[in-house]
Amino acid sequence: MPDELLSPSIETAELTWQDGVPESTQFGDVYFNREDGLAESRYVFLRPNRLSERFTSVPAGGSFVVAESGFGTGLNFLATWQAWREHATNQSATLHFVSVERFPLKRDDLVRALASWPELAPLAAELADKYPPMTRGAHRILLDGGRVRLTLYLGDVREAWQALQFKADAWFLDGFSPACNPEMWQDQALALISAHSKPGATLATFTSVSRVRQALESAGFTMNIAPGFGRKRDMLAGTLPAEVVSDQDPRANSVAIIGAGIAGCLLARNLSERGFPVTLIDSATGPGAGASGNLQGATYVKLGVEFNDQTELALTALCFTQRFYNRFRDQHWHPTGLLQLAWREQEQDRQRRFLNRNAYPADVFYPVDQHQAEQLTGVPTQTGGLWFPRSGWLEPAKLCKELAAHPLIRQQFQTDVLQLQRLTHAWTIKPATGPEIVADRVVICAGHLTPSLLPVSGRFRLKKIRGQVTHLESHSLTSPRSVICGPRYLNPAHGGVAVVGATFDLRDDNPDPTVVSHEQNLNELTDLLPGILDNTEGLEESVEGRVSFRCATHDYQPVADELCDSEGQLSPNLFMFTGLGSKGLTYAPLLAEYLADRLSNQPQCLPTRLMRRLASRRLHQSE
Repeated sequence: MPDELLSPSIETAELTWQDGVPESTQFGDVYFNREDGLAESRYVFLRPNRLSERFTSVPAGGSFVVAESGFGTGLNFLATWQAWREHATNQSATLHFVSVERFPLKRDDLVRALASWPELAPLAAELADKYPPMTRGAHRILLDGGRVRLTLYLGDVREAWQALQFKADAWFLDGFSPACNPEMWQDQALALISAHSKPGATLATFTSVSRVRQALESAGFTMNIAPGFGRKRDMLAGTLPAEVVSDQDPRANSVAIIGAGIAGCLLARNLSERGFPVTLIDSATGPGAGASGNLQGATYVKLGVEFNDQTELALTALCFTQRFYNRFRDQHWHPTGLLQLAWREQEQDRQRRFLNRNAYPADVFYPVDQHQAEQLTGVPTQTGGLWFPRSGWLEPAKLCKELAAHPLIRQQFQTDVLQLQRLTHAWTIKPATGPEIVADRVVICAGHLTPSLLPVSGRFRLKKIRGQVTHLESHSLTSPRSVICGPRYLNPAHGGVAVVGATFDLRDDNPDPTVVSHEQNLNELTDLLPGILDNTEGLEESVEGRVSFRCATHDYQPVADELCDSEGQLSPNLFMFTGLGSKGLTYAPLLAEYLADRLSNQPQCLPTRLMRRLASRRLHQSE
């Protein structure tokens, strides 16, 4: 099968082991020093970059960025994380570690490689628990309660440096030796390092090859030869000479977020945990009152047959969300697994073509036949489908309330926003009643109400879509153990109720549940899972439910970007975060992370090609 058809998955490292030390069969080189790899990491990388002393000076709300050219076993990363814990005194400061790996270790190999250092065991265990699936592209991993953010790019090093947006304070040029792995040490890859460096950035590498030193000097670094570690005679260290300008205190940058649904609450919490003061504004009496107010919601995407940028964005969002929600496991997050049922002939054909053209790791999903589907879900099915073992369902309204409860989040509810007005260096928000709110930056997360709040002219291609869910009492159906998706989704019963839905009503503004919509939900459910309901006669007239209105774009892709008007002009420091449609619970955590990266001027979790999928300017294109 051609390699491009296998593009989601990436080839992993093949290893041989000697006395607990892994060696790459692809490159014929060891991953770390046989005597003491941790001491080597500290000597070669942490010490020349003066990380211990530099970590102590990172202010509250600030960040420090380390970039690395070869993740390998993650040993350098763990040593850096350990030093951050010991020396970074401000709890709201963030360590960003940006690394790339062309042949990543399998999770079991990573665990085995790091087992030699008991002092790193807690950190290694958390890394292993959140280690991403082996798929190409950028993976953002939150560790240590968000104090540490690892951006791990699985792919070629030049591709990574061209795709990612970041500026490093310090560099670890690791990877196998230039003789074993010349690709990583090409002049083009080394030249990109300067473009990704802050003024005064430092650099260290185990190699002392003159060609590498000359390439780094050509890129602008002042390089020095230093004594190497152990039996190695020499290594290199360097600095990018430039006047170091102190960054403005990031705490001065206040943010106002309009809309307290799942998107707004996730973004508010993300920023507040990074040390930014946030004002969370909504017309409702509390968070999670709109489309995020349902009792249950599934974390679900439909991956495209073609692995393109749209599919990669969906996959990246799904994997990030699964890791992110685990902090709320057994509270508001229930990772029961999710079955995407091949419920009719057309969907069966789509899944066949999808499986023939793509290879995904089994921890993302794997195909199951009818018998396996029934074993996993606990209910009779007509067919098999795709099983997503790490997916599940969420209690979004409860989660919104927890997310909004943070000392740096000022909650301002029952506030109708009438107008946004640009000041010289800030924005003022004018409510219907009460004093004006002034903020350095504003993010509009108001769903289908977003167009009415935009202070620019022009038509934005955003759709308001009615969705009604139906609440089924647990005694009225055979409840599945997992989420089942088809033309509707069915969640496991919880608190005596199982939620099925939702309708897709593009030209219906009725805010109240209707019998007709309940009937649609129940008919689709019984077509999907015949016999799931004990008795359907007259059920649509006795059940309860809820209506909410989603917001979708013309191309059904989200928007998370600075506002661009119809003339192509940006509105400085005014962002829109909307258009999540029916997949908001899955897309919102990743896009909140991405917007928080941008708002805090920290390394961005998405590669450039996926950022373009979220641009606001596309909403003005002619139909």
